[in-house]
Amino acid sequence: MRLFTIGYPEATPPRLIEALRGAGVRTVVDVRALANSRRPGFSRRALAAALEEAGIGYVHEPALGTPAEGRAAVRAGRPQAMRPVFLRHLAGVEAQAALAALRARARREGPVCLLCLEADPAHCHRTLVAEAVGLPVVHLRA
Repeated sequence: MRLFTIGYPEATPPRLIEALRGAGVRTVVDVRALANSRRPGFSRRALAAALEEAGIGYVHEPALGTPAEGRAAVRAGRPQAMRPVFLRHLAGVEAQAALAALRARARREGPVCLLCLEADPAHCHRTLVAEAVGLPVVHLRA
């Protein structure tokens, strides 16, 4: 059992779907706090529809998204400042419940992939989420 992650800044929806299919992903868990995107095809509705058409499930889990303070740090070029902000958030009741649900989903449904915008998993909170789940992690690229 593994947990996948993927970022999409350079991807198109078809390339993203190709990477997901290649890894055997069954469900994408969108861990963006706000599932909006200026990139065509990556807003919540459009992405969910494209994934559904490809036979891949989609779940938006905003409780596992980075709080505004953390997003501001990343936009300011300080991704390391996001880490303590997100870890405090992840310790909260709502985030812990979402994390437990994610852990159960990954074990029950098979290959799950966490999705966020950031290309580099070392600079993205999705890596912290994946580590908290406690399964081996594979970072995909689209």
